[in-house]
Amino acid sequence: MNQVELALPAQEPEHADEIGFRIGWDHAHHGLVPPPELLLDGTPIGQGWRAGRAVFGGPAAPARPWPANRHTRRWLALRIEAWRAATPLDLASVTPNHLAQIEVRRCPVRRVALGGGSGGDAPAAATPDAPRIERLNADAAYAAGNLVMLSAAAAEAWRGLGVHDLVRRARLAEAAQAAEASEAGSNEPPDRAAATQGTPLDAAAWWRLATLRSLTTPLAQSDAAKLPLAALPPNRVRVLNAAQALQTLLTLRMAHGDWCARIGAVAALLPTPALRTDFNLWVGALAPRVLEAQAGHRDVAPDLGRVLEDAWLGERVQRRWQYFVLSLGEPACEQLLQRLARLGLPGRRTEILAWEQAIDGWELPQRAAADAAGRVKPAPVPARAVSAAAPAAVPPAARRRTAPTPWPPRPRATTGPRPAAR
Repeated sequence: MNQVELALPAQEPEHADEIGFRIGWDHAHHGLVPPPELLLDGTPIGQGWRAGRAVFGGPAAPARPWPANRHTRRWLALRIEAWRAATPLDLASVTPNHLAQIEVRRCPVRRVALGGGSGGDAPAAATPDAPRIERLNADAAYAAGNLVMLSAAAAEAWRGLGVHDLVRRARLAEAAQAAEASEAGSNEPPDRAAATQGTPLDAAAWWRLATLRSLTTPLAQSDAAKLPLAALPPNRVRVLNAAQALQTLLTLRMAHGDWCARIGAVAALLPTPALRTDFNLWVGALAPRVLEAQAGHRDVAPDLGRVLEDAWLGERVQRRWQYFVLSLGEPACEQLLQRLARLGLPGRRTEILAWEQAIDGWELPQRAAADAAGRVKPAPVPARAVSAAAPAAVPPAARRRTAPTPWPPRPRATTGPRPAAR
C-alpha cells in the first residue's frame, strides 16, 4: 500500500489564545457573560464563549462546577486580569472557593470597610474602597498563598514597589508626621485611623504594606528580623521567612485571653537562660499594649489583632525583637517554629511546608529559585479550621509556680531582678 504524506499548514493557537478561549468557555459554563469589549468575533474569549454557549446553552447542559455567585465572578475577572497582563495563574489552587476563604470585610492596610465595587466583574475598581485581589509577591504568579484582598487605593499605592521601596516610604512618612507634630506643638502622635480614611496613606499604612509584601518575598534572616509585624498575615497566606513565621506565631499566641500561660510555655522551650531573658524583654515591651487594651475596653472585647499590629510599630518592641531573633539564629528559629506549630492555636490551623511545596505554582523567576535551592523553608499558613488539633504536651517547668507568668524560673547563679513588663 502506498501512503502519501500531506503537508498541511499547522495553525495551532498561541498559548495566550488558549487561555483566553478557556476563560470564555468557563464564562459560558457558569452562565455568565464576559465584558462586552471581549466578545468581538476575533477575540479568544469571545470565541470560547460562543463555543461554550453551543455546548452549555441547551436544556441538557451539565451541572455547573461552581455556583454563579460573586466569588465565581471575581474568579473569572481575576483570570481576565491575569490574561491581559500575561501573568500566570495557577488554576489548580486559585478557585472560587479559595477566593471565598481570603475574602475580608475591611482592608488590612487602610482599615476601612470594603465596598463600592462591582463584585469583581470589572477589571478596574470604581472607588478607592472597592475590593481588589492582589499578589503579595509581584514577581510570582496568581497562586494560593500569594493572594490578598485589599482596597483599590492600597493596591494602587504599592504598585511597582518592592519591600525596600515600601520601607523607605514608611520611614519618610514617619519623618513627615513627626515634623507635623513638632510644628503643631503637640506631643501626641497623629490619629492613624483618621489618617487612613482618605486615599493618602500614613506611616502605619505604609508599614502594613511593607509587611504584607515581605511575607511572601524571600529575605535574609537579618533583613526579615528588622521588619515589624505591622499586619498579621491574612488567611491562607504563606510566610516564606522563618523569622517572620516565628514572629507571626508568637504574636498570635498573645491574641488570646490566656496568652500569659502560652507565652510562658514558649519561654520554657528556649535552650539557654540568655535567650529566655531576651525573649522576656521582648514580651515585656509588647505585653503592656495588650493589658492596656483589655483594661480600656471592659464592656466590649478589643480587637487584639489590631492592637498587636499597632504595638509592633513601637521602637522598643522592634529593638527587643531584633536582639532576640538574631541571637536565636536561623537554625534554632526554624526548630522553635516547628515545635510551636505542633502545639497549635485555638481556632487556627498551622501547616509547615517544605520550600518546594510553599512555592508550588508560583513560577518564581529563575534567580529567586536558584537562591533558595537546597533550602527547606518553613511556611506557616494561618487558616481558619473547623476543629483545632489537640496541642502537644508542654515540657514541665523546672519549678512549680503558683500562677501563670511569662517569665520562667531563673538559675540561682544568675539570680537578679526580673525584667519589668513595661
